[in-house]
Formats: sequence, C-alpha cells, structure tokens
Amino acid sequence: MGFALVAAAVLLASQFPTAQGRQGGAAAPAAQSALVDGTLAAPPRRANEGLGPFATLVIHGVTVIDGSGAPPYGPVDIYIAGNKIQSIRSAGTPGLPVRPAPTNVEKVIDATGMYVTPGFIDMHVHAGGAPKNESLEYAYKLWLAHGVTTVRGVPLASHRVAVSEAARSAKNEIAAPRIINYQRPGSGWTGGTVDTPQKAIDWVKWGAANGLDGLKLGAEDPEVMAALLGAAKTLGMGSTAHLQQTGVAQMNAIDAARLGLQTVTHYYGHFESLLKDFVVQPWPVNMNYNDEQFRFGQVARLWDKIYPQGSPEWKAYLEEQLKLGTVFDPTFTIYSAGRDLMRFRAAEWHDKYTLPTLMDYYTPSRVNHGSYWYDWTTEDEIAWRNFYQVWFKLVNDYKKMGGRVTTGSDSGFIYQTYGFGYINELEMLQEAGFHPLEVIQAATYNGAKTIAEGWRKPMDRGVVKAGFLADLVIVDQNPLQNLKVLYGTGASRLNDTTDQVEHVGGIKYTIKDGIAYDAKQLLADVAKMVEDQKKARTAKR
Repeated sequence: MGFALVAAAVLLASQFPTAQGRQGGAAAPAAQSALVDGTLAAPPRRANEGLGPFATLVIHGVTVIDGSGAPPYGPVDIYIAGNKIQSIRSAGTPGLPVRPAPTNVEKVIDATGMYVTPGFIDMHVHAGGAPKNESLEYAYKLWLAHGVTTVRGVPLASHRVAVSEAARSAKNEIAAPRIINYQRPGSGWTGGTVDTPQKAIDWVKWGAANGLDGLKLGAEDPEVMAALLGAAKTLGMGSTAHLQQTGVAQMNAIDAARLGLQTVTHYYGHFESLLKDFVVQPWPVNMNYNDEQFRFGQVARLWDKIYPQGSPEWKAYLEEQLKLGTVFDPTFTIYSAGRDLMRFRAAEWHDKYTLPTLMDYYTPSRVNHGSYWYDWTTEDEIAWRNFYQVWFKLVNDYKKMGGRVTTGSDSGFIYQTYGFGYINELEMLQEAGFHPLEVIQAATYNGAKTIAEGWRKPMDRGVVKAGFLADLVIVDQNPLQNLKVLYGTGASRLNDTTDQVEHVGGIKYTIKDGIAYDAKQLLADVAKMVEDQKKARTAKR
C-alpha cells in the first residue's frame, strides 16, 4: 500500500473508531405519478395482479432444484405461510402417482410434474427511463415474467426514484422484484463531486442513512477508492465496480480487490490485470474513447494480449482473487451481440415484447449509449468470438477453483431486452462450461450469499429451504434439460406423436414475497404496452 492509501486508511479509521453495522434507510418519499428524473414510477398493484400472500400456500407435487447445487428431488409439497417457506414435505415416490394435495390450507398451486427453483437474482440492472421506456413497470414485469425476484440496481434509476420504488416493492404496492439500491459516488447528495477521501467517507455515511444499499464504483483514484470501500465495509454495504478503460491503468481488478472490492462486474479490469507485454492496452494510435465503436470494439482485441490459460500468471491471478473472496459478475449477455449482431437484432421476442422506443434506442446512434454499430464488421465479430473464448475460460477456471460467480444482465442496451437478456446470461454460463446446476446456483444461491455478505447479515433468499423467503420460480419443463424453457417465448420442440413443432415452457408462476404472479399474464401486459405504443405511432402518421 502506497503512502496515499495509508493516509486514506488512517483518515477512514478516524471517521469510524468502531464498527457500526449497516444503517437503516431513510423513509422513502411518496410515489410519484409524474415523470421524475426521466422515469415514470410503476402504477399501484391491481387487486387481481398477483395472488396472496396467503395464511398457507402449498405448491403441490413439485420437483425441487433448490439452488444450493444439490440434485433435484421430489415430488414434494412446499408449505408457505405469508412470505416464508415453512416446510417441505414428501408428496409421494418418483414413478408412482403423487399423493392428493392437502385440503386444510388456504391455497394450493398444483405443480405436479413441474419444477421449482429459488427466485432468480439479477445482480446488474438498470430499469430504463426516457427515451427507452419511460415507465419502470415495463422492466419490472419482464423481470418477474422471467423469474427474477431480486434486482440489484447499479443504479436502477436516480437515487430518489430507486429509494421510493424499493420501498414500494418491499410493501408489495407494485408488481416488481425486490430492489437493491446501489449508486455511483455522489449520487443523491448535495455535497458535490466525490474527489477526496473525506468526501468519499461523507457520501457513504450519508448514503447509509438515506436508503443506499451499496456502491457502484468505477476505476476511481486509488485514495478515493480506498476510502469508499473502507467506509462501505464499515457500514455493512456491498460494492461492485465497472473498472472503465479511462481509469483501469491505475485501478484494475486485482488493485480494486486488494482494497476490498466485493464484486467485479463485466470484464473490465480482469484482462488488464493479466497483460503480458504491456502495462496498458496497446490502443490504436487514432483511438478515441468517446467514439463507442472504438470503446467497445477494441476491448475484444485484448484476447491475445494476456497471459494464456494455465500459465503461472493466470493461475496466480485467480488464486489471489479467490483468497480475497472477490465475486465475478461477468454479464456475458450484454456484449453477446458483438459476436453475432444479426442474431440479436432479429431476436424472436422483439416484435411482441420490445417497445418501439427501446428498439429505436438499440439502432446505430452516435448519441445513445451502447448503440455503437457505426460500421460493425466481420473482423469485429471474429475478435469478439475470440475474446469470449478466453473470457469463458477465465470465469470457468475461477468457478472450478471455488470462486463465486453470479448472474447479471445489464439489459436495456445492445439489443438485450429486460428479462430475455437475463435468460441469455444463464445460457452463456452453460456455454462457458458451467453445469446447469451450477448455472442455477450462480443465479440464486451465489447472488443471495453475495448480497448477505455485503450487508453482513444471514442469507434470507436464494435457496428453497424452510425459513427462507418465499421467492420461487415454477416452470412446467425441466430447466436443467434446456435453459431455453425459461424464456418468455419458450422453446421449440418437435412433438413426435403429432409430428408438429410446438412451443413449450415459459415460466408459469413467479412467487415473490409469497405472492404468486402468473408469468404469462405479465407477458400479456407487456405485449399490450408494446402494441399500444405501436398504435399510437401509427395514429400520428
């Protein structure tokens, strides 16, 4: 640790002479019906929108994929009271008829022959806003329809909007996942730019008292980074970082982890920690970071500039990250169009479920973030395919040695629509070498454990287990056999009896906080939003 970082640590210690634990959030402001900070708050949950919670809800005859990594088991009955799983009881023997459902309960969901997993946790979300989707309801319903019951906003929206929406979701006033509010340094307060260790500490203290759950950091100056991470740890707040190219030369992934960073999101910082012949990326001499095709296109050119898989340097990097307890949140999905632009531009869900305004945002633009297809070439796609192969190996090797990997989508950019982009992330983890059970573990248990550790609290979700929150996903197909059945559009399969192609899957119910949402109805609500916007556009012509 250099002199500047020692000074930051001393300053931090003087601010927090004893550990205080995580502060309670301030009271949320009243929900706004008008456009606030470019976003429209979700409307109140309708009386027929989600059933429950119930005094006793039983999910009957289901096979459990519990999220811990254990093999599936069943059939069982899952007893839920309010928003907690009370018990899990045998409902029969595999290969024999399931026993009748219990009758002395308030509500039974017959899930005979179906599968249940914990609710999915998306560790990297933004909820949009103008001009993409003014109403947050659009993103919320797509997430719920794809089984996402907890989202970590990085940020979800502006601080005041995120605090309000998180409180409304916690009370189930809106149809939305649980919302965890991470913000960038300085968000929400009036103290100015966070550019000194003292300001970093002051902002984190302010955030802890005003509804902030954790920090979304960039590649901050080392002294400021040390103060931010130290204050967050002291106050029981999590941290994640997008170590952007403009600062990664001074703050790469191993630098940040040594200062206490909890999670590295995206790929930024990993490859720069492993550069073989350079200390900075060998950018083209005409490089301009503000030109987004340069910004995103040149990343892929790092694939052959680092120490290779299996080298001492590769192993040492992963071993140190493991020792430090760093979490990898790769967000493979959000860059996947880079290796196959036509596939994602023409994805089958766009017509029915992607708002025209969001589709407009995706198209090539010098203004819209992530719409960098100014002249995307075969060479660019080949570079990204090569990059992915190395990135997959890095993440899978980390998992194999015991490192924790979570799932995040960053949807709403680069042809990845909310919900659909999240399921693509699960598919890409399998492509990287994860067994489907490891994919579900990453999507549930690992995210829940990371959230709990940031808060220094016991896990309360992420496993189908008595005593845990009733956040669950019910699907009528086996997701381990084919993750595609989790998409809202389901999967195509030839029926050998009828010789007809049929669509199967799509989540049936997403249960959040003991409230059962019909996933197909959520998708129908989204489809109506899309159709209404299309009709409004036609009427203006």
